[in-house]
Amino acid sequence: MNDREREAFDKLVQVCRRLRGPDGCPWDREQTLPDLRAYLLEEAHEVADAIDRADFPALADELGDLLFQIAFVARLSEEAGEFSAADPIARVAAKMIARHPHVFDQERGEVRPADARAVREAWERRKLEENSGSRRSLLDGATAASLPALVAAYRLTQKAAGVGFDWPDAGAVLAKVDEELSELKVELAPAGDAGGLASQREQLKSELGDLLFALANLARHLEIDPEAALAEANLKFRRRFAAVESGLEERGRRLGEATLTEMDELWEAEKRRERGI
Repeated sequence: MNDREREAFDKLVQVCRRLRGPDGCPWDREQTLPDLRAYLLEEAHEVADAIDRADFPALADELGDLLFQIAFVARLSEEAGEFSAADPIARVAAKMIARHPHVFDQERGEVRPADARAVREAWERRKLEENSGSRRSLLDGATAASLPALVAAYRLTQKAAGVGFDWPDAGAVLAKVDEELSELKVELAPAGDAGGLASQREQLKSELGDLLFALANLARHLEIDPEAALAEANLKFRRRFAAVESGLEERGRRLGEATLTEMDELWEAEKRRERGI
């Protein structure tokens, strides 16, 4: 951390102390750790959104907002006599050094991993050794309860792969995706009407969950973040649907009045425009 970074962080810590002080902000003084949980998650999602949009000015702002929430949480923890803002920084620095011996312990002859995948596997094994006395399973505490399920599936398979429990390649995972899709089709076929579908909903949910889990596993083998891929698909859908709305407006039509054929035509036109066709 250079002098500018140190000064900036020190100033942020002092801002948090002032806000919580006797002459600080009444609203900030009333906040509790449970109150801050929602703000912390919101700011983290806004950081992710700025990354998805490759908006670096927004990313700088959102990272600042997230850092403020982190410093503010640390301030409340310090007031409770638990730890100060310096403690999490010191702990994570020590943890990263311990988990990257191939970077920080080269003088002791530490073997450098061949590639990023080998680093990931070594990372997971090292974490397992660190927690061998406190966890009964590798997956105990592996993901936070608040983590989106798609991200959690991705991380769970990462951890299992780190100790060798993995498919040999992406092709094998794709075959599993096909298998899960076939099982979903089998469950869906006899449903028939809405009444039949409702009676099978739990089994359908189970099969759909298996399919989504397999897709998250496939994404890992392809070295693609499934949450980021889905976020990109969501943005694409928003953009194309907005083009459909705009096209209907140019025709003097409303969404509720337009036929599916009209909307599909505008949708496909936007897809061709995006592809430069």
